[in-house]
Amino acid sequence: MGAFANSMTKKSQDGEATSEDALDSGAIVAIVGSGMMGVGIGQIAATAGHHVVLYDISPETLTKAVVSLKKTIQRLIDKSYISADEGNQITDRITTARSLSDLSNAGIVIEAVAEDLQAKRALFVELEAIVSRDCILASNTSSLSITAIASPLKLAERLVGMHFFNPVHAMQLVEVVLGLATSEKCARTVYATAVRWGKAPVYTKSTPGFIVNRVARPYYAEGLRLLYEQAGTPASIDAVMREAGGFRMGPFELMDLIGHDTNLAVTKSIFQAYFCDPRFSPSVIQQELVDACRFGRKSGRGFYEYGSNALPVEAVLEPQVRGPQRVQLTGEDLFVAAIQHRCQEASIVMESFEGTEAGVEVGVANLTLTDGRTASQRAKDTGFANTVVVDLSLDFMTSKVVAVARAAMCSDEAYDDAVGLLQAVGYSVIQLRDLPALAVMRTVAMLVNEAADVVNQGVCSIADLDVAMEKGVNYPLGPFAWADMIGIKRIQIVLKNIYGFYGEDRYRVSPLLNEMVLAGKSFF
Repeated sequence: MGAFANSMTKKSQDGEATSEDALDSGAIVAIVGSGMMGVGIGQIAATAGHHVVLYDISPETLTKAVVSLKKTIQRLIDKSYISADEGNQITDRITTARSLSDLSNAGIVIEAVAEDLQAKRALFVELEAIVSRDCILASNTSSLSITAIASPLKLAERLVGMHFFNPVHAMQLVEVVLGLATSEKCARTVYATAVRWGKAPVYTKSTPGFIVNRVARPYYAEGLRLLYEQAGTPASIDAVMREAGGFRMGPFELMDLIGHDTNLAVTKSIFQAYFCDPRFSPSVIQQELVDACRFGRKSGRGFYEYGSNALPVEAVLEPQVRGPQRVQLTGEDLFVAAIQHRCQEASIVMESFEGTEAGVEVGVANLTLTDGRTASQRAKDTGFANTVVVDLSLDFMTSKVVAVARAAMCSDEAYDDAVGLLQAVGYSVIQLRDLPALAVMRTVAMLVNEAADVVNQGVCSIADLDVAMEKGVNYPLGPFAWADMIGIKRIQIVLKNIYGFYGEDRYRVSPLLNEMVLAGKSFF
């Protein structure tokens, strides 16, 4: 990778590309592939003022694409997002091509065809013989190597990844993917053009999964691992991730939406691309769903059933028990601070004590925020049998749901004391099996760990990674912002404790996290 690519991925790119670097507004934008992604890219390019030429190998698909695009524009007019005059101007800027040779005057050609390396290579070789030497060639690939796609080209330096996210009109992120040969001018032009089109671009090296599809793997993988080990039902784990973690969808409902065939294919691709690194291991549960053609929403059944006769599946909540009269608070962390605030609002008497470990004593129970140890392990280590561990929440102050796990030696009386307190201060309680770091903490720690490895390997910058995960998959916080909020040292401890429980390389701690802890640094 050249010096340019390395510099692009070491720091945030704000100001690195200017408006002068963008494609001229008079430049023709050609789109090859008129499926959902191609049409979406064409729409935003035309909205930005470019003349857009759509091409597809299937004339029928191309005709349907134009009809679909016109309907989309009409809906925007009907909802008063744009005027009728603006809508007409956008549709007037979009034309179709009968053959690739009709794209000879394009300033940029963006391919959005099937994820097949040989097909993309063949397409760009053909295009290279048609377009001018100054034309940029861009691939919307979500997982294939830009270096590999460009390898047969005579001018490989003008090929760059321009990875949009679905739906294109709504999702802000564009990953600008740099292959080994991608030139500075080409990358800057694509970056600046994405900004002009109203997007939030980030630079990334061409490595398997780029940023988003790589860093997001633990969100699915840890949910599937928890289900495999019977931590809770899909609905319960989804509720915890959504209501406590602040994610828009839990892992199981999200995989149902994406499609298990698609999600599993990406996981397998990244797993194989990293030479079977256990961190990216596919799940036998998801393979079983695919084998049964239970792909999710599109097939009517995945983890959940869909259709007019499908009944909603609810999380399993703990039954209501009596609340406490008095609690004792020790030390301070995010959980203890929230319990203190909520107890004040609920008029529950509190006593506070200094201590080396933060926790809450209620009745005969001890509640504490998970540090990655199981409740049973923590009970053994502390000598406090009646231990109940609490999962992480994005905001303990406002969350309405919290997940807990009880030590094997915890008495029913103690567990009821713990649940009663949490219910008395406004939480609905979901019990998970006593596994390391529960659901939210475990998933967030693994997201942070993967993000740290991505930056440690020079794939992108710290700032760009958080932008990518917030804008590309709508995470409530970027992984590094999460880490700073929780504390990098705590993330490291959680990961070490998960690794200690399983002894699997899957949970190894990123060198960058270890380095940050030793230096006493935060990410931002």
